[in-house]
Amino acid sequence: PFHSLRLLDAALQRGLTFLPDDLPQPSTSGSVAPIGWIGRHAPLMEHLLETLVRHPAITLQLGETASSAASTHPQLVVAADGPASATRTALGIGSWGWDYRQQCLTAEVELRGSEPNQAWELLRPEGPFAVLPLGNGLTQLVWSAPASRCRQLESLPPAAFLDSLMAVLPDPLEADALRDQPRGFPVGLRLARRLSSGKTVLVGESAHRCHPVGGQGLNLCWRDVAVLHRLASRAATGSMAPHRIAAAYGRRRWPDLVLVLVATDLLVRLHSNRHPLLLPLRRSALALLAAARPLRRLVLGVMTDGLPRLRPRRSLASLAPW
Repeated sequence: PFHSLRLLDAALQRGLTFLPDDLPQPSTSGSVAPIGWIGRHAPLMEHLLETLVRHPAITLQLGETASSAASTHPQLVVAADGPASATRTALGIGSWGWDYRQQCLTAEVELRGSEPNQAWELLRPEGPFAVLPLGNGLTQLVWSAPASRCRQLESLPPAAFLDSLMAVLPDPLEADALRDQPRGFPVGLRLARRLSSGKTVLVGESAHRCHPVGGQGLNLCWRDVAVLHRLASRAATGSMAPHRIAAAYGRRRWPDLVLVLVATDLLVRLHSNRHPLLLPLRRSALALLAAARPLRRLVLGVMTDGLPRLRPRRSLASLAPW
């Protein structure tokens, strides 16, 4: 968990800090509520896959398309096979979107100068840059930059990489050591033209993809699962026919997906440049956020749980916003 989030516009050298009091529902237990959570991908995926394998009502098929599940006559097919979804292609579902000129570079680095429970989101002209605490001085970097810049950073020896990193870190952060090999990933925006077909639903990045700014891609995935879980629970109690789950899922997810994809795209385009006409707008937006706690609560609430009227009654996860 982290308990503060420092948002900084690097071009303006202005920012603000989100604190637990800015949460839509601050903790009433006396303990300090976290602003959000950081989790490593590999152990999370290992846990999820092990759980799916053990579940008696689920048949897990890896590396296959939804059409191969037809022989088992399932009540529902959940296609979660990523942005290049073979299932989406096999079902003839197209998509809207584009690739950004940026890439996303990730690396684990030992840093000094930041509070152990503080995360950073730097809005830089070359792209967003997140510094996420993993404990014991270790941080996860999510560095967005032009594709050529990311390829160059990947190829640097550790000492040269840390020198490049020091040139972009804000005060008072200082890099001590590189703990793994930096890896670059393409980033883009993508939305499937339909979220369901027959009894098949597209979940996660098989249905949508956005820029990683603010960790919104993962939060969208959690909300996909929460909505699907709620609909399946209704079917289990007899209040919804199982064959209606897929279509209902599609209807409920559209508004949230469109909002987040548009918002993240606008945020990246607004801040990934130095256009002088946009600087006053960015300065005013930061000043308004800093002055208005209700607005900060609204922003964190939407980042965490989506639109207020669409929030699940019972969230499956409290991950927010990373």
